[in-house]
This record gives sequence, structure tokens and C-alpha cells, in this order.
Amino acid sequence: MHSTHLLLEEPIRMASILEPSKPSFFPAMTKIVGTLGPKSRSVEMISSCLKAGMSVARFDFSWGDMDYHQETLENLKNAIKHTKKLCAVMLDTVGPELQVVNKSEHAISLEADAFVTLTPDQQQEATSKLLPINFGGLSKAVKPGDTIFIGQYLFTGSETTSVWLEVAELQGDDVVCMIKNTATLTGSLFTLHISQIHIDLPTLSDADKDVISKWGVRNNIDFLSLSYTRHAEDVRQAREFLSKLGDLHQTQIFAKIENVEGLTHFDEILQEADGIILSRGNLGIDLPPEKVFLFQKAAAYKCNMAGKPAVITRVVDSMTDNLRPTRAEATDVANAVLDGSDAILLGAETLRGLYPVETISIVGKICAEAEKVFNQDLYFKKTVKYVEEPMSHLESIASSAVRAAIKVKASIIIVFTSSGRAARLIAKYRPTMPVISVVIPRLKTNQLRWTFTGAFEARQSLIVRGLFPMLADPRHPAEAASATNESILKVALDHGKASGVVKSHDRVVICQKVGDASVVKIIELED
Repeated sequence: MHSTHLLLEEPIRMASILEPSKPSFFPAMTKIVGTLGPKSRSVEMISSCLKAGMSVARFDFSWGDMDYHQETLENLKNAIKHTKKLCAVMLDTVGPELQVVNKSEHAISLEADAFVTLTPDQQQEATSKLLPINFGGLSKAVKPGDTIFIGQYLFTGSETTSVWLEVAELQGDDVVCMIKNTATLTGSLFTLHISQIHIDLPTLSDADKDVISKWGVRNNIDFLSLSYTRHAEDVRQAREFLSKLGDLHQTQIFAKIENVEGLTHFDEILQEADGIILSRGNLGIDLPPEKVFLFQKAAAYKCNMAGKPAVITRVVDSMTDNLRPTRAEATDVANAVLDGSDAILLGAETLRGLYPVETISIVGKICAEAEKVFNQDLYFKKTVKYVEEPMSHLESIASSAVRAAIKVKASIIIVFTSSGRAARLIAKYRPTMPVISVVIPRLKTNQLRWTFTGAFEARQSLIVRGLFPMLADPRHPAEAASATNESILKVALDHGKASGVVKSHDRVVICQKVGDASVVKIIELED
């Protein structure tokens, strides 16, 4: 992986761009989150998605009930057994999402310059003159002249399936709007987004809490995607709620930044959350188009320096219906990688798109190419400079391991960890080679029964760039005598050899605990 590393700043032979890339066991260091839905929920389809490079499966509760998603999850478990590929589970909350309710599911045609009324009376039939919505306080939140956007759920931004409205007048609880463009809305559910307006609804709704306490607990979810996170307090409240639900105290919370309110409080939110999802769909409506890239670059940089995963959404919308991304989209994916993203989240493209597997595969290939020209040297210096001195013990070991691996041109870094923290810190410095995180399970008891921890920690590294987990035999503790660790190391190296990541005479950097000390060592593999 490191041997093909080149920099955009260096002269590139243009003909070399046409040379085919060598296939590798890890398709890309950047991870792919796939949303499972109607077009991607059979065992066969999910198996193909896992083989193509999906490492986190997202379950979006904006639509579909618990039974529907449970059926999909059972299929995911079968696909994991079948493919022997680990996959984490992300539950995406609905949050204060405003929706137009179209019970009849008839197509609604809206003509430019005509008027349409938004009403909180959900018993009404949706027509081209009247759209029922799921929120009673709209007339109190908006004023004439405000902009409202309505689109099919997971809207494409395409002007034929989504509509811009301008508030004309307020009539009691109803809001009369002028239609700014001709469009046809199809399906049962459309998202409604009001530009830069505070909506007085809780971030974690009662319906969300119900889903988490039933479906989430039953399935030990790895990640909670907290939609419409607007304040750090939203994350604190969600964490307090999870802490009372058995094993879900281990669930990581990813704050989804979807509007200007979340953007304004970004720094405090980042401090509280385990990771950030940059939801460019809604945010792209709230922000002027010329500011979207600036937010993405600034937010990714802040996440990188904090050592927390940054996930980018809405990259290849056109692949919902097409086999190839547009040129702009292909460049956008690469730029997300160069900006420092840990993962790319696919929504409509895999949920209801015609080509879920091809989308995952193409996005993975673009990521892999972009990683080859990622300026790791510059990134490393920036990250070290950002960390205050004196460095913490663990941070110092992590940065030293990455520096050593790059200097000796190691094929992989192997790190022994029980909490996953050491592995994440190493990944923070973006080594050019894969990091195999050997998670050593720990035995714990609640006075009634003994259980092993480790599976959560292993799966949660599936969203971190460059980190590839392996769950060790629980009989080998992380701080064990070196003889025990040697046996786990042999298993890890055999795994590496079998997958083609390492071969004879390759150098490997190992990071492990021996007694109270953390040790970085370099070994050269024999024949």
C-alpha cells in the first residue's frame, strides 16, 4: 500500500494515471456506511455489499417499523456469517424532522407561481392545494418571506422531485406558500426543511426513545446517529438515556450536523460526541452553496485533530438511478478523503438505489485512489503540532508507532488493545498502511453472570479510517506475559499473510503493553 504512495505536489507522469490499480485485501482505508432498505435487504444483496466494502450498516427509522428493520438485521447477521466479514450497526433517529404526510401516496403536482397551504391537520388528504404536515407549530416558527424546501425523503436536490416554497401568509395554524418551481412529489413521505429557523421539538423524540429502548437494546447497536443535533446538551441527554439501557452504555453517539444551529455549536458538540456526521443534504439547504465546502473542510479538520471520526454524506446522489457517478461526484468523493474524512455514508444510493453494490464498489475505488495522494507527511506534522506538549503517554506511543512504521516502510501496524483507544489514537495520525487492531476481550461481572467485553470495541473501529479489527481469544489478556502475546501476534500475522497484506521479509510495527509499559517494536518477517 505504501509503495504506491505519491503526492499531488510531486510531478506525476500523466500516463501513469491510466495504469490499473493493483487489487488489495482492504479495498480502501476509508470506510463505507451503507443504508439498508427496500433495494438492499436480502441476504444475497447484503452479502454483496459487505464484499464490495461496506463495514457499517445504517438503519434509518424515518420510515419502516421495528419489525421491518429487524427482518433486515437478521438478514445482515446471516450475511456476516456467510461472508465472514465484520459489520457494525448504526441506528439513525428521526429527531425533529418535519414531514409532509401523503397517506394516499398519489403523486402531487405543484405548479410554479401557484399557492399551496401547509396544515397541521393530518386527517386531510394531500393535494396540489393542501399539504398536511406532522408539526403543529409551523405558523409560529415562520414569517412571510421565509424559504421552505420539500422533497421526497432522501431527496436528490433535483428540481423535478423537490420544491421550493416561499411563505406568503399565515392563517391561524396554516401556512400559505407560493410555489417557486414546478415539481411532482411522489411517495408517502416528504421531508420538509425550513431554512435557518429553530424548530421547537426535542432532538430525541418519544418515538426515538421507544425504538432505542426496544430495537436498539435487543440488537446491541454499535452507533447511534443523533439526527438534528443542535447543542452539546442534546448529546449529553442521549448519552444519559443510553446509560440506563444495559449494554447500550457502550454505544457510541455520532452527532449529525444538519442545520446552522448545529454548525454554530459545533465545537461544544464535537467535545461531547464520539464522532460527527456532516449531513450535507439538509445543511446544503441551510447554507449558501459557496459556503458548503468551507464547512466540510473546517469540520473534518476539527474532527481529525480531536481524533474523532468524521463521516460525510450525500456524495453520489446520481447513482441512485445511474451506474456511474457524475464527474463532479467522483471528484467530491476524492476531496472528502483528502479533507480527512473517516467514512462515506451512502443513503438513497443503497436504500432505494438501483445499483447498491456498484455504488459501494465505485466509492471504495475512488477512496483508495485518493488515499494514495493524501499528504500524510504534512498531516502528521500538523497533528503533532496541534497536540499540546507534554504529550500524554498514549499519544506519544501512538505517534511514535506511526512515525516508525513510515520510516521503515512497514506493511502493517499491529496494535493490541482492550478498550480500542490505543488503536484509534494510532489511526488519528493517518498511517499510510493498514492498522490491525487486535482487540483483547476483558472478563467482567454484574454479580449474576460473567461476560466478555470486546465485540463492541472491535465493531466500533469499523468506522475509523485505516483501522481493521480482529477479536482475539479471550484467554489471552492484553497485558499478559510476552509469551501469550506472541501466540496472538502469530495469529494476527498468519491472518495478514493469508489475506496478502504481509509477506516474507516485510517489516511490521507492533504496539503492545508489557507490564506497565507500552512498547513499540519493529519485526522483520522470516520466510
